[in-house]
Amino acid sequence: MTGKKLRFLLVIGLLSFNAEAMLKALNTAATGMAAQETNVATISNNIANINTVGFKKRRTEFDSLLYETIRKPGSRSSDSTKWTVGVQVGSGAKVSAIRKEFSQGSPKITNNPFDLMINGEGFFGILMPNQQVTYTRDGSFHVDNQGTLVTKQGFKVLPVLVFPPNTKSVHVSPNGQVDAYMKSQIEPINIGQIPVYTFANPTGLNSAGANLFEKTVSSGAAISNIAGNSNSGVLEQGSLEMSNVSVMVEMTDLIKAQRAYEMNSKVMGVADQMLQTVNQLR
Repeated sequence: MTGKKLRFLLVIGLLSFNAEAMLKALNTAATGMAAQETNVATISNNIANINTVGFKKRRTEFDSLLYETIRKPGSRSSDSTKWTVGVQVGSGAKVSAIRKEFSQGSPKITNNPFDLMINGEGFFGILMPNQQVTYTRDGSFHVDNQGTLVTKQGFKVLPVLVFPPNTKSVHVSPNGQVDAYMKSQIEPINIGQIPVYTFANPTGLNSAGANLFEKTVSSGAAISNIAGNSNSGVLEQGSLEMSNVSVMVEMTDLIKAQRAYEMNSKVMGVADQMLQTVNQLR
C-alpha cells in the first residue's frame, strides 16, 4: 500500500469518526436546549400565578438519557487485570417530571366571612356541573342567588351548604362547623360541616385549571377528614392562602435556566465549527 493511499484511508477514517462524534454532540446539546425550554415555561407559569389564590408552584425535574457504553467498568484489560473505570458517552437530558410543591402559602386577611383558608394539609371539595368532584386550595367562596356556597365559577362547595335568606352573619369554626346567625334569633343555626380532603400522594393530582385538581390513580382516593384531624389542616375564616411562589427563587432559577440554554447553544456552535474543520481536510 502506497503512502498516498494510506494517508487517504486515514483521512477518510478520521472524517467518519469526527463527523459521528460532532453529530452526537449536536444532538446531545439539542436535548439540553429542549429540556431548558420546558424549564423556562414552568418558571414563567409560576411567575404568572404569583398572585393566584391557592396556587402551588411547579418544579421541573430532569433525567439523563441513555449512555453509549464503549468500555464497561470491570471489563478485562488483560488476562489478569480489569478496567477500574469505563468509557460511557451520554446522549443528553430529558424532562422526567414537573412536580407540584404543596408547601403552605402566606395568608391574606380579607375579613370576608365566606373566605376560607386551610392552614395545613388538605383541599376543599368542589362539585362540578357533571357531578364530578374536584379539589382546590382556593377558598375564595361566595353565595349565589339561592344562598348556596359556591366558588367564583359558581361550582358548589362540598357538602352543599345553603344559607337561609335572613342570615345576618356566618361563623366557621376551625374544625369546619358552619353556623348561621339569623336576624330574628339569638341562637345560631348549624348549616353543616366543611370537610378537608387529603391524599396519600397529592403530587399525583392532575391540574384541571381554574385552581382545581382531579384525583388520579397516582394520587390515590380522596380521604374526607374533620378539619384538624388525621394530619389535615384547620380552617381559618376571613383569610385566603396566597401562592407559595417566591419571586427571588423563581428569578434565580430563570437565570440558571437561561445560562444552561445559552451554554447548550454554544456547544452546538462549537460542534458545528469542528465539523466544518473536519470537512475541510483533504
